[in-house]
Amino acid sequence: MRWDNHRVVITAAGRDFGRTLAIRLADLGAEVFLSARRLAAAQRVRDEIRDRGHQRVHAGLLGPGAFADMFSSPAVPPPGWEPVFSLEGRQMTWPGDGRPGRTRSASDTDVVELGADSVPEMLDLAARTEPGPFWPRTHELGTYLGVRVDGTLVAMAGERLRPPGWTEISAVCTAPEARGQGYAARLVRALTERISARGDRPFLHVAEANTGAIALYERLGFKTRRPVTFRGFRTP
Repeated sequence: MRWDNHRVVITAAGRDFGRTLAIRLADLGAEVFLSARRLAAAQRVRDEIRDRGHQRVHAGLLGPGAFADMFSSPAVPPPGWEPVFSLEGRQMTWPGDGRPGRTRSASDTDVVELGADSVPEMLDLAARTEPGPFWPRTHELGTYLGVRVDGTLVAMAGERLRPPGWTEISAVCTAPEARGQGYAARLVRALTERISARGDRPFLHVAEANTGAIALYERLGFKTRRPVTFRGFRTP
């Protein structure tokens, strides 16, 4: 999937995920507008992207009412920035040996690939379960898989960030009425196998309070790499 003829604004683009996402979208052909707390940070990422052969990239500062994702950043936000959320979490990685552990349901036959025609259902499921940021074109960042029951989408997971040699598994969620059936395990296992097959290593992020998800990922074979802090702010 190419992003030619599209313009994308990346906030908090000076480091970590913002930087990685900006590089990824530029590689896919998008015209990228970078915003960061410090102009020099945005300019540094702009120059890095231009060195990769992409000239349609611009750097600037966050404007009024913008959202800044300060993922695991120790920096203190400027006065007047309104806290939107803050929670502790962890980054987990796949060790790269063997296959993901099996769960109590061994069948993956109901796992289907999701495309543009599934976006309304994906947005509805994300709104009901809040797995993290999910927008109308998020599915274009990578492969998204889902589980349907009687034609209704009840679970999904997909790929988001792709730094060299790695692929992030993201938006793992199950509708409340469908939990306890092993759907999330099947989806994460299927994505892990696909990512590993192309030579990348899977990684993911999870809130520390989500002990059920952490236990699931550990059963599948993921290991904790480091703690992280999710923080979001709104600029005045």
